[in-house]
Parts: sequence; structure tokens; C-alpha cells
Amino acid sequence: MRKLFTILLIAGCAQLAWAGGMEDLESFVKTVKSGQADFTQVVTSPPRPGQAARSKTSSGTFEFLRPNRFRFLYEKPFKQSIVADGQTLWLYDADLNQVTARKQSQVLGSTPAALIAAAPDLQALRADFNLTDAPDQDGLQWAVAMPKAKDGPLQSVRVGFRLSDKGSELAVLEILDSFGQRSVLTFSQLQVNLPLAAGTFKFEPPTGADVVRQ
Repeated sequence: MRKLFTILLIAGCAQLAWAGGMEDLESFVKTVKSGQADFTQVVTSPPRPGQAARSKTSSGTFEFLRPNRFRFLYEKPFKQSIVADGQTLWLYDADLNQVTARKQSQVLGSTPAALIAAAPDLQALRADFNLTDAPDQDGLQWAVAMPKAKDGPLQSVRVGFRLSDKGSELAVLEILDSFGQRSVLTFSQLQVNLPLAAGTFKFEPPTGADVVRQ
């Protein structure tokens, strides 16, 4: 489930006027239609009794085209792909040579990923989330999204923006799930509003791969 949340990376493709985190988020939702970036993801599990917390690091690239197409390519430490073509969400594990296919409408639901990818303004986001500014931290300005549903897999999402020579751009995405697992995604080489074709997000299962449809 945590990798489904990584599709919130599409939020990272905004370059905005430097303001509060909520103003940055609002401008992003209205103005950013496509983008691509490199990312590093660190997932930290809650510590067990008598043990330190454990972390795993992965990295790769992503692209998106609003309102409902995106592609995450994990390169290290293992090759994996998450591709949404507008109808189907494809998850491919190269080591297992296995593909899982799910209907986007059933999988994404009211997750932050679906809302941020499709919402035209903050009013649409507020249908499912309580949105607030958070204090500045680590040189970033932050917006926080708290899901209104109390029984979902997500506790909160924090979106951090940094000032650049082009204005304000999203730098960090922090996701806390209902099990206390924290996923921190850091973006680099960010480019926005690129002329990406819908065909960029077409996925064909590799020959011989085991395809599981759910």
C-alpha cells in the first residue's frame, strides 16, 4: 500500500510563488499540468521493543500528466514500476517478473494521490481532507493534509516547498500511514508543464510475466 502513496509524487512537480505552504499547494493544484523529476524515498518502520527503527532507501524517476496518468520507475535497489494509464494501475516487479493490474477507480479512491492528481482547486481537496499550514522547518514551508475518514490506511501527509531562483517548488513529501510507518520522498531535477504525450504512460506487460488482475 505504501507504494500507492508514492503516486503523490505528482504533487512534487510544482514551481510556485514563494508564500505559505497552503498558498503554494493551491497554486500547484491550479497550474501544474505535467512534470518529471528524480526522487529518493526513505521508508522507516516503527521500532520494535528493544530495537532501533529500520529504514530502507530506494530511488528512481517519475513523470505525470494530469489528471490521472503517472509513472514511477524504481531503479535502486530493485527495479519496479508503478504506471497509471488513466484506467488501470500497473505494478511490475522485475525480480519476480510479476505484474499486478487494478482499476484506478477502485484502488485510488479518496487517497491524497487521487485528489492531488485530479483536483482543480483546494475546495475539491477539502472534500476529503483537512488542510492546514504547518510551521516552517528545515528551510521549507509546509502544508498538511489530514484525511477526514478515520478508518483508512493513511494518518497524514506533509508537503514541503523550498524557495528557488524560479520561485517556490515542492521539495519533500512525508507520508505517515496507519501502522506508524513513515515514507519521506525527496525530489531533484524537477521540471514542470512539459509536453508529455498520453502514450508515455502506456504499459505493456513483459513477455512471459505473470499477470494478476484484481
